[in-house]
Order: sequence, then C-alpha cells, then structure tokens
Amino acid sequence: MTHKIPVSVLVVIHTADLDVLLIERAGQPGFWQSVTGSVDAVDEPLLQTAARELCEETGIVVDGQHIVLRDWNLSNVYEIYPIWRHRYAPGVTRNTEHVFSVQVPRDTLITLSPREHLQYAWLPYLAAADRCFSSSNAEAILQLPAMTGLARPT
Repeated sequence: MTHKIPVSVLVVIHTADLDVLLIERAGQPGFWQSVTGSVDAVDEPLLQTAARELCEETGIVVDGQHIVLRDWNLSNVYEIYPIWRHRYAPGVTRNTEHVFSVQVPRDTLITLSPREHLQYAWLPYLAAADRCFSSSNAEAILQLPAMTGLARPT
C-alpha cells in the first residue's frame, strides 16, 4: 500500500455573489466540504494538485483565463481525523493543508466523482461555513470576502 503524503490542498469554489459549492463525501454521508486532496508526489506543485483535485472532484477545468485558481498563501496544520489515519504512514498524525479558491459562474456544470461524492449544493458563504464538518474548511469560507476582495451580499 502506498501511503498518502500529509500535504494537501483545500479549494473553495465560489461565485461572484459569494455562494459556495459544497460536496458531500460518499464514504461519510453528512460530511460536507470544499474540494480537498493530497499531493500525489512529494514534488507535485501545489497549484497543480489544486487544479487536478478540482477537475477530478467537480469536472471544473482551470483554463488560466476564465477559471483561475487563487493561491491564498495560507496553510493550516491540523490533526488528521482518526478515521483517515490508516491512509498515512504509521505515526503520521498531522497534515498541512494549503488553501486556494476559484471563482466560477453560478451555472458552471458540476460533474461529481461518484466514487468520492454523493451530491453538491450551492449555499451562501455563511451557510456553507456552518455546514462544513472541517473547522479549517469553515474558517477558509468565512475568510472568503477578505481573501477575494468580493463584497458581502446584502
């Protein structure tokens, strides 16, 4: 078994109106999150990991013109949930997560990976933060207005 590398990305997908796309995990129904995923190799650039995970989990393709990833230059170190520790090498208990965002039109076609996710929902950013099971994901969503420069909806 190849162990996961404890370095990951979090990609918050949002509209100009600060609606956020959340996806429900197939293996843990009721666990809602943004796009997440680990680097495939120690030398995989984080931007490449974010673009790959975004495409794999939602079908959204970064094109560099209309769909552009924004690197927040922010990372969170957190304790890996016990239910997922078996994926990592023995003794690995912490993960470093790097935060990105991507703004898309509200009518963007979403194609979920059925192996990974059950359904998706667009929610106003405050409601999306409340629904996330991960505190670092919720915190990133709450920072969305400041990190993107978009005004909060009235």
